[in-house]
Amino acid sequence: MAKTRRFKGGEIPTSSMADIAFLLLIFFLVTTTIDTDKGLGIVLPPAGDVEIEIKKKNILNCLINSQGKVLLDEEPTPVDQIHKIVGRKLRENDKLIVSVKSHPKTDYTDYISVIDQLKQANAKRISIANTN
Repeated sequence: MAKTRRFKGGEIPTSSMADIAFLLLIFFLVTTTIDTDKGLGIVLPPAGDVEIEIKKKNILNCLINSQGKVLLDEEPTPVDQIHKIVGRKLRENDKLIVSVKSHPKTDYTDYISVIDQLKQANAKRISIANTN
């Protein structure tokens, strides 16, 4: 009677598994790029307590409520029409300052769409009012 060999199965060598995992981790950390938020391209003036007296006729109030509705000088205005109205008012008064004030619960996308409309109107003087 001949002895039959039993095959026990192959073993996977695990002695260098930690080294391979560590090298893969370093490889992916080095080759991955992290996308950073760009934010708004607004140049802010230096901090200071300088108060300048501005005439009321040179201020255009832009109010945004929590539902994203906009008032331009107390007139309800669709967001997609802001650039036309502000552009016309800027042509009438080159010293115009747009004061933007939003409700604390205003959606960020509504706020950004208003700022984008002001940029389309080529508004250079934008005052971002505190919403406390």
